[in-house]
Amino acid sequence: MTVQVLLPRLLAECAGGRTSMALDAPAPATVGALLDLLAAEHPVLGRRVRDETGALRRHVNVYVDGEEVRRLSGLGTPVPADAEVMVVQSVAGG
Repeated sequence: MTVQVLLPRLLAECAGGRTSMALDAPAPATVGALLDLLAAEHPVLGRRVRDETGALRRHVNVYVDGEEVRRLSGLGTPVPADAEVMVVQSVAGG
């Protein structure tokens, strides 16, 4: 199954400059499995999205078809075929 992954410019630097990519994921897929695929191809991106325990970093939000995964089943949230998965990194500064 194919899933469309969207990345903000800040994270695109870790994925060869790509802000959008289509991933072939095994069905059924979860957010965690999808992030594993991304990390295997782009290890720096994987470290920016998840911490050393494998949990999403506090400043990173992931949405599956517009729904925030923290409000669903977290990394266990199912990802349907042809879904759009958006990874958003908060920006802080002062």
